[in-house]
Amino acid sequence: MRADDFSYLARLLRRRAGLILTQEKATLAMRRLEPVMRRFGFRSLEPLFQELRLDCEGLADAVIEAMMVNETCFFRDSHQFTRLQTHVLPKLMQARARDKRLRIWSAAASSGQEVYSLAMMLDGLDLAARGWQVDLIATDLSGEALARAQAGHYTQFELQRGLSFEDIARHFRAQESGFTISPRLKAMVKFRRFNLLDSYGWLGDLDLILCRNVLFYFDPATRTSVLDRMAETLSPDGVLLLGATERVASDAYREIEAGFCTPVQPPSLRAVG
Repeated sequence: MRADDFSYLARLLRRRAGLILTQEKATLAMRRLEPVMRRFGFRSLEPLFQELRLDCEGLADAVIEAMMVNETCFFRDSHQFTRLQTHVLPKLMQARARDKRLRIWSAAASSGQEVYSLAMMLDGLDLAARGWQVDLIATDLSGEALARAQAGHYTQFELQRGLSFEDIARHFRAQESGFTISPRLKAMVKFRRFNLLDSYGWLGDLDLILCRNVLFYFDPATRTSVLDRMAETLSPDGVLLLGATERVASDAYREIEAGFCTPVQPPSLRAVG
């Protein structure tokens, strides 16, 4: 890859998706661009970058998706889900007992394992039968990953990464090519394609946000901007859950414990409260 093409790719990724591409990842970037070349009929990288510089939207989307990491699994970092089930959700439900409504956002949901893990947990609480309304929102920048999440279809290997045989039997339907999540759980989730760099105006009054293992792909300024805007969408007692090894880098939060954070209210609200 020519130096000027690599620089253009790095700028494109940062501008459009907030992703940081360093020089040591040049070889990896070339490998990830190979399927894009075949898909669009390019025999080398040079014509690909020529077309990319002409603001070809479809090609730009394909390149960005190729550079993204969509690694996930069911109940990833299981100790965080245990904490959600035993402490965070009961506390939120106690605070919302009057309205009986929870709003949860799985940001960067990838191929859906995280949000369906949440759906399984919530399904076990039998909230619908108890009169609760649960808004479970899942978003991702990758249209390809989001399509997989909406389909809810997974291989046996993907299910075995985090699920017991009992979970599989209860929540999935076996098919010739794999397993599909039950219509009941699929109906619990609203999927939407969304770039974390875009406006959050359609979100608000969220009780829980999961944004795990995403922020370390951003530069510090972008990371802080995303965190600050997420804080604005959270209820005053809402909770942000980061990855198990991530730490909040924003004055908008106070850390409860590793990964779990709550928003700091603005001075005006603190004065009133």
